[in-house]
Amino acid sequence: MLGLILIFFIGKYFYELADKHQKNNWVYAIIGVVVYYAAGAVLGVILGLADIVFTFGIDWENAVGLNLLGIPAGLAADYGLYYLLKKKWESETVVPDDEIMKIGQVEEDDH
Repeated sequence: MLGLILIFFIGKYFYELADKHQKNNWVYAIIGVVVYYAAGAVLGVILGLADIVFTFGIDWENAVGLNLLGIPAGLAADYGLYYLLKKKWESETVVPDDEIMKIGQVEEDDH
């Protein structure tokens, strides 16, 4: 149940961010969810390799514990992606100059 709530809110925040910057809403909502799951999978691979190399003795039968480890990894990856997309899209935003208000004004030189 917690996973469904997280997926809903992850998709919602990415959807709203894409909507605010006139991007394809559903694509970025789905990308946010995919990044969440991919980060959990990458953490699982890293833990598996670390267990093989360093023989940590991880209990692989404890699926609940491993799933709980994937939640912070997925949330951190989504936060990073959200932050990067937000910064990128805000820097691309061009504020239109109000040319009508400048009619008749004398431009001053900084000499």
